[in-house]
Amino acid sequence: MIERLRAEGPTWAALVACYASYAALTLAAPAHWSAYVALAVVLAFHSSLQHEIIHGHPTRWKRVNEALVFPPLGFAFPFERYRDTHLAHHNDNRLTDPYDDPESWYVDPRRWAHLSNPARAVLRINNTVAGRMAIGPGLSLVSFTIADARRLFAGDRAVARAWALHGVGAALVLVWLWRCGVDPLGYALACYGGLSLINLRSFLEHRAEERVRGRSAIVEDRGPLALLYLNNNLHAVHHAHPEMPWAAIPAHYRAHKDRFLKMNGGYAFPSYWSVLRSFLFRPKEPVAHPLMPGPET
Repeated sequence: MIERLRAEGPTWAALVACYASYAALTLAAPAHWSAYVALAVVLAFHSSLQHEIIHGHPTRWKRVNEALVFPPLGFAFPFERYRDTHLAHHNDNRLTDPYDDPESWYVDPRRWAHLSNPARAVLRINNTVAGRMAIGPGLSLVSFTIADARRLFAGDRAVARAWALHGVGAALVLVWLWRCGVDPLGYALACYGGLSLINLRSFLEHRAEERVRGRSAIVEDRGPLALLYLNNNLHAVHHAHPEMPWAAIPAHYRAHKDRFLKMNGGYAFPSYWSVLRSFLFRPKEPVAHPLMPGPET
């Protein structure tokens, strides 16, 4: 018990800091527009905490953990849908597959061949850091909502439950925002900004690679972004040990750095600044999945 409390203490501290900051910023927002900028950071941090909860932290009880992040502060995605799609994403044998990996941005080459030129242009822009942060959240919201609407009309009860709970939580958040006098446009921009920050993290987390262990990246950032992402920048470590608490990941990586870099074929970057320098306006890879068969000729 003591050992678990020691391991999970940083997560409890992060939860308290997140909600305290959120309360302070929403109360201050009507008088200070700069609060909306800070709120974008807090909303991204809350998303990182949701990710940590999905992997079984900070308690042994799933329902208790999920209650800790129940309020959908960023409104975008129902937590239970995020949970289910993210756990499906952790099937490493299917990582980057356009059909089986819910978090993949790759497109089946056969589908790519039939897309219009404007659609291709949008996806190419989205394959740069600038594009992923600017239009990526909008593309995610539209595609996710359309896909879930189809599931709802098909009678998927799990999806219906997720959206119903999301509605309850969103209503509670809206009441709080209304009582605080928060500007709706300012908050909407903060929500979008939070998604943009998360998209910077996920931009190159995975690549198309024959070897399963070579598909997950390492970004050796130790600055504020590493904290914002709860060390999920060391993504190959997370995929190798998804149960590991976020605070333990850096030490584990340092102790086994050579093994992880050999395992993922050196798919690593020294910092997010290096990622920005390399891919701000340059696509990191083709949009069409390079390991899938192309259209018949």
